Order: sequence, then structure tokens, then C-alpha cells
Amino acid sequence: MKWLQIHITVDQAQVDFTETLLESLGAVSVTLDDAENQDLLEPLPGETPLWNKVIVTGIYAQEDDEEIDVNALETFIRTQMPDAPMRSEFLEDQEWERTWMDAYEPIQIADKYWIVPEWMEAPEPDAVNIKLDPGLAFGTGNHASTFLCLQWLGKTDVKDKIVIDYGCGSGILGVAALLLGAKKVYATDIDPQAILATEQNAALNGVAENLYVGLPDEFNLELADQKADVFVANILAGPLMMLAPEFATLVKSEGEFALAGVIEEQVSDVSSVYSEFFDILEVEKRDENWCRISGKRHTL
Repeated sequence: MKWLQIHITVDQAQVDFTETLLESLGAVSVTLDDAENQDLLEPLPGETPLWNKVIVTGIYAQEDDEEIDVNALETFIRTQMPDAPMRSEFLEDQEWERTWMDAYEPIQIADKYWIVPEWMEAPEPDAVNIKLDPGLAFGTGNHASTFLCLQWLGKTDVKDKIVIDYGCGSGILGVAALLLGAKKVYATDIDPQAILATEQNAALNGVAENLYVGLPDEFNLELADQKADVFVANILAGPLMMLAPEFATLVKSEGEFALAGVIEEQVSDVSSVYSEFFDILEVEKRDENWCRISGKRHTL
């Protein structure tokens, strides 16, 4: 048996229609993928993804004695979606789950410090190994911003410290902090999917009991008057600048911080806003444009 894959790139608003169209044409499976490497959560089952551009893929089974008329199929799709980019390909019979899993490899952050897909053996069993299910959420360490934050945590003394992960996504940064020896991590995100993903990844790594995660209002109540020794926020420049005064209240005197989700052209503006509250000690760049800003809270 062979399998036909038809990939259609659409805007978020067209996803439901495209799924329904492909299923009505006999697709045995429809999958959704990010089309722009956007660092956002994957959808939970039955939910619309948050990506702005989505690759919708329909998979069709071709029996040995009955060929699929690919031209007729594509022609009909184009009558319904004339402007959507589309491509198709045939694949030999294979174990689909295995193919998906094979797309991931362990990622080395630093010496003795890895991200390892949960089904794989750790390259260095005695290293700090963050187990991650890439299907739960983005924030797997591949994106430059996430990698920069993981790298920074690896060279920051977090042992027995209180850490805040603001904009936690998959929870990978909070999990990493705990595996590196943090006493407690308080994590928050505005998206309920992120809360679920963070809880699941914390459990997967055996650190759930030392991690609190909640939506911002719940997070603020749980944190109360406690301040962080180490603070990390991997969001975007606009929210970072808007939240600077609030973030300053969350960090102890001389507490360490790292900000990511900032492109090179935004570093000056973000640093200017944060310099009122923090000493900017380092700007690190990765993949040509993405940057991490780090330093310490002013002495209070």
C-alpha cells in the first residue's frame, strides 16, 4: 500500500473548512502543522491551533489494485480553495508513529545538559536530561529563544533558589530549572493549554511536586509576597516592555533575570525600559536575529 499526502497551507480562519474538505474527500487522517516556525502551543484535540499559518495535511490510502486520481482530487480542491498553496506526494507504507518520532533527536544545550524526547535513550545518562514530549507543545528547545534561555539557566546558579518562569509555554524552562537544582518554580501563562502542557512535562520529569503553574491571576495569589531569586520570561518585546514594572516587583534585590523573544532591532528599546529596574549585563544572540537579555535586579 502507498499513502498520498496532500499539504495545503492556509490562514488560521480556514483550518476548519480545509479539514472538513479533506475528510469529505476520503482522507483517513488530517494533521495540522505550523507553517511559519511560530513559537506557540500546538492544539489540543478538537481545538483550533493558535498558529497564524497552518499546513493542513490529508492522508489518503492507495490500495495496490486501485489508484487514486491525484489530478482529479487536486483539481476539485482548487475549485474550493483556488489561492491556497498546495503540494502532494506519495509515501511507501510505513509505521506512521515511528516516522513522526524519527523527526526528533536529542538536543545538547551544554556539557552534561540535554533535551531528550521521552521515547529515546539519553546520550549521557548521568547528565541533566530534560524529557519532553514534543507533541504536547512548542517550546522544545529548537527555537532560538527557548535555547538561549535554557543555555542561560545552565550557567546560572539556580541550586536551592526560587525561580519564576513567566510565559511558560511547554514548561521546559521551569522543568530545566528544577532538574538543575532549583528549590521551587512558579510558572504562569495566559493560555490554558500551556498550563496543561507544563503540568504534564513536569510530571514526565518527576518534578511536579516542586512546580506550581497557573493562569496569571492564580499565579499572583499563589506567589503572594514571595520574590524570585531567578526570573526568566520568554515572550515578546511588546509584553516584556509593558510588564517591566510588574516583573521588577517579582525579583529579589540582586536577583538574576533573563528575557527572550526579542529580535536584535528591539534590544535597545527593551534594555532601556529594563535599565530602570535592572543592571543589563549581557546580550546574547542566536540564529542571526533572536536575542537574550540578562542581568541583575538593582540593589534595593
